[in-house]
Amino acid sequence: MMTDASAPTHYRLMTSLKAIGPYLREGECQAGKYWFDCLSVCVDDKKSPELREFWGWWLQLEKVEDNFIANYTLGQYDEKGDWLDVTMSAKAKAEVERTLEEFHQKLVNVLSGNYSYSVSLHKNSVGTV
Repeated sequence: MMTDASAPTHYRLMTSLKAIGPYLREGECQAGKYWFDCLSVCVDDKKSPELREFWGWWLQLEKVEDNFIANYTLGQYDEKGDWLDVTMSAKAKAEVERTLEEFHQKLVNVLSGNYSYSVSLHKNSVGTV
């Protein structure tokens, strides 16, 4: 078990999590709770850029003692900037799951390799990782 003195600070964790890629939503994070998302597939690329919607995933990551609990959800990012928990086509889902699995491996590598934290899936998380 990591002692409080040896545990990384919130800011040190934020720096490491930002280094994984463009997924961390810094404004939504607080100590012990981190929010990520990924826009994987454009729903309709014929729409003007400001009206485009995307298939993707979002993650709520919470620290509980020396463990992080990851709760992933697949869905659609709409033109208003909101995530919707809706069903997507099999083709889009395959690409979204690929990006999620790639990200999850990087997340595990950073948290376990740099800080000796474990990462487990929340009971409501999608089971693709």
